[in-house]
Amino acid sequence: MGSNPTEAHPIIANRIKKAAKKGMKLYVFDPRKTDITKVAKRHLPLRVGSDIALMNGMMHIIIRESWYNKDFVLRSTLNFNALKKKVEHYTPEKVEYITGVSKEDIYETAKAYAHAKKGMIAYTLGITEHHCGVNNVFDIANLALLTGHIGREGTGIMPLRGQNNVQGAGDMGCLPNMLPGAKSITDEDARKKFEEAWGVSLNPFVGKTLTGMLEKMSDGAMKGLYIIGENPILADVHQNHTKAALEKLEFLVVQDIFLTETALLADVVLPAKGWAEVEGTYTNTDRRIQRVRKAVNPPGEAMDDWKIFVELAEKMGYSMEYETSEDIWSEVRDLCSHMYGGMSYERLDQLNGLQYPCPTEDHPGTKIIHTEFYNFDSKKAPFTPVSYTPPLELPDEEYPFTLTTGRRYEPYNTNTQTKYYPDNIKLKQTEETVDMHPHNAVKLDVSTGDWVIVRSRRGQVKVKVKVTDQVQPDLVFMSFHWADVPTNSLTLDKYDPISGTAEYKACAVHIEKLITN
Repeated sequence: MGSNPTEAHPIIANRIKKAAKKGMKLYVFDPRKTDITKVAKRHLPLRVGSDIALMNGMMHIIIRESWYNKDFVLRSTLNFNALKKKVEHYTPEKVEYITGVSKEDIYETAKAYAHAKKGMIAYTLGITEHHCGVNNVFDIANLALLTGHIGREGTGIMPLRGQNNVQGAGDMGCLPNMLPGAKSITDEDARKKFEEAWGVSLNPFVGKTLTGMLEKMSDGAMKGLYIIGENPILADVHQNHTKAALEKLEFLVVQDIFLTETALLADVVLPAKGWAEVEGTYTNTDRRIQRVRKAVNPPGEAMDDWKIFVELAEKMGYSMEYETSEDIWSEVRDLCSHMYGGMSYERLDQLNGLQYPCPTEDHPGTKIIHTEFYNFDSKKAPFTPVSYTPPLELPDEEYPFTLTTGRRYEPYNTNTQTKYYPDNIKLKQTEETVDMHPHNAVKLDVSTGDWVIVRSRRGQVKVKVKVTDQVQPDLVFMSFHWADVPTNSLTLDKYDPISGTAEYKACAVHIEKLITN
């Protein structure tokens, strides 16, 4: 759901393809006919942003036909009647009208998922990068709980992360509401443990998300910012707004491995080491901690990120007594023993990684989580009923196309590293395009390779056309990788009120052919 693994997560995509060839039934929920649909049993080409309507429609059918897992729902869930009441209005006919997916496909997909012995849902940014992204995730959880597809091998929910080590960064406290080890910053007992270890008092209040910080920069309340390994000028929505906010700062520090578009705005740039130049750990999408070892020497004066932090702390009057990355990991194991206590470097080396929770040295790691739901006297999970809400900016007469954004195969994120591919490497795509359906190409009198202007209410870009049936009529697709075509100057700066994630996946645009001599 909302995932293009062939291009965004190719290793996982290869495993999905192999499983499909062995008989796994694959259902793809995506507005685009991506490459993974070639091995799918069914592709459900829903309209952008209609995921909740589709899932509620599936649950309507599953409950109506009495296909849900009654024992699991009774013993391990809460709030079922509220879910039942919410989805009773999402009839197949209504959902077909909202989503554009036939009621027959919705029925057959609901039946297949409900009757499967094992069912898993994989999703990524096509689910979360909406104004209702959190509700999208809640509804995925509703669907898994309704069928009991959780807490057993081969079942569950698999969020595919957008960048490497996003999981690890969050686990280490790089979130405005969390301490390392997935403990809330508002948890007094958890906070006290860190305060005693570090000899400082910690702010007990939840901080701002990036979108919240941009607001504070814009109104002048936030004076300084320290950016590490991120390029918001290209990555964030409404580029002109983001750039203006950064330019209002009195002091901007960027710590990175290249002089990115954001680093060019900075007062100070701190050169860090790249992934192959450091020692440490990564956490992958299934909670597996793996060791990273230095492979090459860094250039110039580049330093480990953590060493930069240590030197800054020293200059600010606080001594950090770390000599190696292992010293830091040992502290993590001590303060977050419930997750990492048994994960010494030695064990990680011997076993080629371990999955947390792994609290003790004799613990094998945890391959499957949420098994406690099958201990029926234990934990119960609440259903969280949610309503479908359409995208915040719909097409109209002036802006008749819907633009959705995503990633392409070779470039990685903002192309900071991957734009340096050697010339002798053959690439599928070396520049940005606006992908449009043949029907629209005929109406605009354009062909693949022609130049067009794509304009939204926030900005415009000049870009070449790629005519493809991967997209639906009146839907166009662009990625955000190339600095010379800043797609995020078009996207909508409206955010999920819970997570602060922007609505990257839907905005209205106008397209006109560029007449060249």
